[in-house]
Amino acid sequence: MTQKVIIFDFDGTIADTVDALVSIANRLAVDFGYKQITPEQLGFLKNLTSREIIKYSGVSLFKIPFLVKKVKAELKNKIPELKPIPGIQEALIELQTEGYKLGIITSNSQENVIQFLTINNLDHLFDFIYSGITIFGKTTIINNVLRQKQLKPEEVIYVGDETRDIEASKKANIKVIAVTWGFNSLKVLANQNPNFLIRQPSELIEVIKSC
Repeated sequence: MTQKVIIFDFDGTIADTVDALVSIANRLAVDFGYKQITPEQLGFLKNLTSREIIKYSGVSLFKIPFLVKKVKAELKNKIPELKPIPGIQEALIELQTEGYKLGIITSNSQENVIQFLTINNLDHLFDFIYSGITIFGKTTIINNVLRQKQLKPEEVIYVGDETRDIEASKKANIKVIAVTWGFNSLKVLANQNPNFLIRQPSELIEVIKSC
């Protein structure tokens, strides 16, 4: 039986970064021409797809790459304060113990991810980390990983907390597990029809074994 490779998103899936990212986004609001995010508005945004959020914000597509780059640079200073999602470390250890290969594909910087994993003693669990600079470029990165690692789509499962993770996985023809403990709400994730939808990291091993 072929060894399965489980690829994780980073922000909101492994690392609890939502509050930090909102704080950074609010500091950059004036520079990039969008309104600050209130707690009430955050609840509203969680029910929108990634594309709907960008449209709602009014930020031009031209500015998005510069905004992403700035957010990643500011997040670097907050890495020591960030914590893993409760229960994710235990789930990752169990997956590795069961013989699955683990990787990360993220729009965050590789430097930020490595620093976080090292601080939280998670770095030994992952075989690879790939970073992309675009909001909707994960399909390209996934396909590059498949090619470089000589993986077949049926050998790979993606785990993410946003609608764009589901979208990218479907385009790459790989199965996707959507998780509700990150940014997007259960409702909007379910509307995107992921292969699986889970509420707790402890559910990961059972779902992955069933694939």
